[in-house]
Amino acid sequence: MTLLDGVDWQGNIFKKGEWTAGRGGDYPVIEPATGAELGRMGQAGAEDVAEAATSAAEAQREWAAMPHTARAAVLRRAGDLWQRHAEEISGWNIREVGAVPGMAAFSLHVAAEECYEAAGLPGRAIGEILPTEQPRLSMARRMPAGVVVVISPFNVPIILGIRSVAPALALGNAVILKPDPRTAVTGGTLMARVFEEAGLPPGVLQMLPGGPEVGEALITHPSVRVISFTGSTAVGRRIGELAGRHLKRAHLELGGNSALLILDDADVEQAATLAAWGSFFHQGQICMTTGRHLVADGLYDAFVERLADKAAALTVGDPAAGEVALGPVIDAGQRDKIHRLVTTSVEQGARLAGGGAYEELFYRPTVLADVPLTAPAFAEEVFGPVAPITRVTSTEEAIRLATASEYGLALGIVTRDVMRGLAAAERIPTGIVHINDQTVNDEANAPFGGVLASGTGSRFGGARANIEAFTETRWITMRGEPPAYPF
Repeated sequence: MTLLDGVDWQGNIFKKGEWTAGRGGDYPVIEPATGAELGRMGQAGAEDVAEAATSAAEAQREWAAMPHTARAAVLRRAGDLWQRHAEEISGWNIREVGAVPGMAAFSLHVAAEECYEAAGLPGRAIGEILPTEQPRLSMARRMPAGVVVVISPFNVPIILGIRSVAPALALGNAVILKPDPRTAVTGGTLMARVFEEAGLPPGVLQMLPGGPEVGEALITHPSVRVISFTGSTAVGRRIGELAGRHLKRAHLELGGNSALLILDDADVEQAATLAAWGSFFHQGQICMTTGRHLVADGLYDAFVERLADKAAALTVGDPAAGEVALGPVIDAGQRDKIHRLVTTSVEQGARLAGGGAYEELFYRPTVLADVPLTAPAFAEEVFGPVAPITRVTSTEEAIRLATASEYGLALGIVTRDVMRGLAAAERIPTGIVHINDQTVNDEANAPFGGVLASGTGSRFGGARANIEAFTETRWITMRGEPPAYPF
């Protein structure tokens, strides 16, 4: 039996433990590769938000009061379910998101690991004894934040949803998940079903697809205390401002324009392999995608030639129909943005060394050489399969150019001298650094997040980051007898 068999999910949202019609109506679920309709998705309205938030606050109190072992057991069962239903979930990821099978499998691996990692959180120490001048016991205790809203994006909807949903639930919170409408089955319906099957009590996880108006209603509802958002920097700024006005915490993992530094002692073949994966994997639709290749002058021409050869050899097509290296980008709007950044950069002096063309939503992996620093493909986040390459004459210049960006998410440095690479990395502000690897990496137990315009730091991954993100600290004192005061 599949996750969706016998479940009335078509055209519905998941609210208060039931699959019910959303007050925002429904809309078609479209396969990017073919344009086919895969089903119907429900859409929440303002009344749904109010009902979900109120019921979540009620359900959260009972969930938090459950033994920590019971919460851990739900998370472990959820981890098992991701693996048990891998074929079904991967099929949706391939068809609705456009992921190639390898990416779909990786998403499920991470989803299971996120749940297993989160299952350890309820059993961790939740406080500490503090020294005090008074004759009393003084403690600091971590308490669940309450109701957490998770707003996840289209590009990697399983990973970028579960990394907040799982730890927030494990720590005793209720969660309202708002997936991107374009990938709401993979990023919402299937996730809700996993936790429903895992035995999560009704109302503790609810799923409300919808547009910006649904997100705003969730952020401003009085019952919501924490917002976990993954998406563009522009939207993240608006969410941060709105959350701030309502005195709520917002954890923001935003855009990136991550640099890969190829230092003068690097192996060109190895560097080109890293570069191809970093820029072209999942059609470049990853926040950590390598967006700027800063290559030492002596290696530059060979590197451009080798990367262009690799790009030309990659197959692009429908990942559900056969083995391909790249699938479709998510929609025509994203494709047109990618192409505009490429063509404008060429107009401004970049050399098209490979790619730069598309058919429907299938964009060829593209290599841009001699990219001016002011060209949009260098200065902006492309979010597509484009590798902009710029020549540098020294490590100092590479560090300066890598630092001259508003983003600070991931960084890769390729060199035979790892200590030289680490020394360079310490001068470049990013949340993630990989020496002798490309910029796209993810593990459930590792802190994840960016600085500057890439977000509010490492608020995801690892026990410490998750506990800080989804709990509040309460000071508690206890005395054997009440003290006497002067009045």
